[in-house]
Amino acid sequence: MSEPSPPTAPRPDLRDLTREELRTFVATLGEPSFRGDQIFRWLWKRGARSFDAMTDLPPALRAKLATTAAIGSVEAARIDVSGDGTRKFLVRLSDLRDVESVLIPEGDRMTLCISSQVGCALACQFCATGTMGLLRNLTPSEIAGQVLLAHEELLARPHGGHPDRDRPITNLVYMGMGEPLHNYDNVLASLRILTDEQGLGYPPRRITVSTVGLVPQMSALGEAIAVNLAVSLHAPNDDVRGSIMPINRKWPMAALLAACREFPLGTRRRITFEYVLLAGVNDQLAHAEELAHALEGLRCKVNLIPWNEHAGAAFTRPTMVAVRAFEQRLMLLGVDTTVRTTRGRDIDAACGQLALSNRGATRA
Repeated sequence: MSEPSPPTAPRPDLRDLTREELRTFVATLGEPSFRGDQIFRWLWKRGARSFDAMTDLPPALRAKLATTAAIGSVEAARIDVSGDGTRKFLVRLSDLRDVESVLIPEGDRMTLCISSQVGCALACQFCATGTMGLLRNLTPSEIAGQVLLAHEELLARPHGGHPDRDRPITNLVYMGMGEPLHNYDNVLASLRILTDEQGLGYPPRRITVSTVGLVPQMSALGEAIAVNLAVSLHAPNDDVRGSIMPINRKWPMAALLAACREFPLGTRRRITFEYVLLAGVNDQLAHAEELAHALEGLRCKVNLIPWNEHAGAAFTRPTMVAVRAFEQRLMLLGVDTTVRTTRGRDIDAACGQLALSNRGATRA
């Protein structure tokens, strides 16, 4: 009886590779490194889905690639459109798991909010994604592929039902499902791919990475690439933060804010502190005063987010009177503060609502 054949190793997904890694990969095939640059441009600038489409590569190389490598892609299983023009993508992955990303038109900006994990392990009590637990990390191809998918949607349906919202994607925010810095290596690779000038070429200043406060990874990110940092703070002290964010037990506010003070900031750049306002929990004027004191001396702004409801959560959205009073108190104390406009709430696409519900939505 013959021995069973060993399992075949999966072919590498070339969309998981940075351009430098692609140059190294083609060298292992006996090809000049500049072929890696050509392949990278085909994958990201032109959105090629097959090696046959790469018409300036020699036929022999295309045949070799077809047997040694793969081109990953993600698909839109569903696209929901809000009354305010926000579009939410139910993104289908190769293993048939799903994540969500959100395309948000506002003023002269078109922002894409992308996911980095299927679910999230950090269990912030006010966030719907945290109720899922962590199912797996996304690969660089799956993270950056959400941007290609949204580009394709804009080309195919530029208005999304709203003629005044026809513009390219201007900004990327890693604020979708998952904690980006919990998937640090893949997120960093995706950032290198998305900022490469031979691909989509997003300036780092147009990209924001959000974190609940994984201190070592924050330091590593600041040293690796000059993107913007957003910190999900959501409380003025350890008692409140620890009651709603389990991560605070490992990295309390003193350690988190110390890392923020050490984070390298370019000229005219600031850290954004995200602050979800929960009625009766963290929205009192005394909380605003304590928050202003904690942030003293930091180059920062505070982004206030009235809590967006989701099923099963035991919180209440504060009144706009309370939100504006909190905002005014922070500003009087010298803290640059804005209130985030809620977008896509009617399709569960607002901040904190992403959990694959797709309630009450309409197909684009």
